[in-house]
Amino acid sequence: MVSMNRLSGEKRTQVVKALVEGNSIRATVRMTGVAKNTISKLLLDLGRECFAFQDGEMQNLTCKRLQCDEIWAFVGAKAKNVKPGHPEEFGDVWTWVAIDADTKLVPSWWIGGRTTTDAVYFMRDLASRLTHRVQLTTDGYKPYLTAVDDAFGEIDYAVLHKLYGNDPKEPQRRYSSGTCIGQEKRIVKGDPEWEHISTSYVERQNLTMRMSMRRFTRLTNAFSKKLENLMAAVSLHFMHYNFARVHKTLGVTPAMAAGIADHVWTVEEIVGLLG
Repeated sequence: MVSMNRLSGEKRTQVVKALVEGNSIRATVRMTGVAKNTISKLLLDLGRECFAFQDGEMQNLTCKRLQCDEIWAFVGAKAKNVKPGHPEEFGDVWTWVAIDADTKLVPSWWIGGRTTTDAVYFMRDLASRLTHRVQLTTDGYKPYLTAVDDAFGEIDYAVLHKLYGNDPKEPQRRYSSGTCIGQEKRIVKGDPEWEHISTSYVERQNLTMRMSMRRFTRLTNAFSKKLENLMAAVSLHFMHYNFARVHKTLGVTPAMAAGIADHVWTVEEIVGLLG
């Protein structure tokens, strides 16, 4: 096994490539020969640098249409399995995500609970990165109403609520939603364009996250043991997604489409953020 103090730039790049393609840390150990603790430390260090870099770059954005949603994961144990004596950070964790419907850029995310306070922090961060009035769509989760009103002044805001029903021909499925039988659109504030009231792109981003980060995969034994590990993995994921992954429809990365990057980043460049 290779330790951190002997890890070359080439080996670091090999490790990061494995991680951003959705491999677990243990799988990455087997693929690269790098020790588990070394990979974990590399992920933490690089995750912090990726967060700091994107925090600085995601400013004065000219997004026009944004969609927001939240995605579930857990740290240490699911909420129902948390026992007295477990670390305070154990339990369900929600990642709030915003995506630009035009450039597919993810300008803001927030990791925490699923409370009104978390929604407010998330929306304040998102609003602080924008230069002008935008159209925003969320689902019908009530904390969004308070958070959007708190964070934004002038905004065109709408809610899309999907209606689900169970197909009588199919057995009851515990881990998946029923068949979508319709949707309701409701204008909350301003004058949003009706045809652009949608959460399709952010829901697709949820799938991208689950496929690109092993710890978000459902119904497996993959999960984060510490909250800081989850935060680092999410920061690395969005760094790779925004700056290094070419969007098939756009033909460029989301960062290039948004005008905050002039080329497709390589994984080597991302690793280079460590200095």
